[in-house]
Amino acid sequence: MKRLTMSLDDELADAFDALVQSRGYENRSEAFRDLLRADLGQRHAHAHPEGPCVATLSYVYDHHQRQLAMRLTDLQHDHHELTVSTTHAHLDHDHCVEVVILRGPTAQVAAFAQRVIAQPGVSHGNLHMVPMTEQVAHGHVHLEPATGTVARPRD
Repeated sequence: MKRLTMSLDDELADAFDALVQSRGYENRSEAFRDLLRADLGQRHAHAHPEGPCVATLSYVYDHHQRQLAMRLTDLQHDHHELTVSTTHAHLDHDHCVEVVILRGPTAQVAAFAQRVIAQPGVSHGNLHMVPMTEQVAHGHVHLEPATGTVARPRD
């Protein structure tokens, strides 16, 4: 593990310390690593739109909206190669929340998520993507989070 030292102006350092505390990190290093991973992941996804990712898509929808539940289910069936699993919960008499686990090419996952979020009656849609890299091990492909590091050969 390498040790890095950096200098920040007082205002930025205070803001970072407040972020560390508000998110419950034990130390600055953990917070910095998460911020760096997120930025490197976004850069990787942008540079490799056809590269693999895993993602969660969450959204709230009005189940009284005409044909919406059927359209959402049809979208998932039409993209079964991306849809790993769906969890559905009833929030109240009118609203449901769904969380869909997705896996596939980054650009396709993002396009699918946007189609779901754009459906009339869907609100509060959010996509969280984790860019992945493919590693071959034991004769099959493993996915690992893309962190901007050089891929390691596997046995």
